[in-house]
Amino acid sequence: MGYGRNIKAYNRENAVEYAHKWAFDRNPLYLDFENLGGDCTNFASQVILAGSLVMNYTPIYGWYYKDSSNRTASWTGVDFLYNFLINNKGNGPFGIEVNEGGVQPGDIIQLSFGGGESFGHSPVVVSAGHPVRLDNILIAAHTYDRDYYPITNYRWTNIRFIHILGVRV
Repeated sequence: MGYGRNIKAYNRENAVEYAHKWAFDRNPLYLDFENLGGDCTNFASQVILAGSLVMNYTPIYGWYYKDSSNRTASWTGVDFLYNFLINNKGNGPFGIEVNEGGVQPGDIIQLSFGGGESFGHSPVVVSAGHPVRLDNILIAAHTYDRDYYPITNYRWTNIRFIHILGVRV
C-alpha cells in the first residue's frame, strides 16, 4: 500500500486544535481567500496539514501551499481537495468517502447547496457523537466563520464525508 512509502497516523487532535484556534481568525501564513471565492477549503487544508504535517508537491495534482500564487487548486478548491484526498497515492494525506457514521474529528464534510455534484463548502468535523449521526456532528469552518456548529444547521442539497485514513511520508 502506498508504493513503498511509509504510512503514519493522521493526528486528529492536532487538526481539531488548529481548527478551534483559527475558526474565528486567520493564520497570517496563508492568504485569506474569503473575497476570492471563499476561504473554507483553504481553512480545511490548513487543518489537514496540522494533522498530517506533509504536503504533496506534485505540480498541478498535488496538495501544497507555498504562497498565494504558488499553490495547487486542491489547497483551495472544494472538488479539487476531494479528488486529491480520495485519489492520492503519493505523499501526504489520503482518505475515502464514507457515510456520516464513518467520520471522526479532523475529517472533512463537503456540502452542495445547488444540487447535483456541484459541491461548494468544506467544513471540518470537530466533534462527533457515539454513535455518529448527522444530529451530533459539530464542525468548524471559514467564510462564514463557525466553531462547534451543528452540521444540521446548514441547508444542503447533497453532502459527502471524507474520512482521512492516514498520511504517506
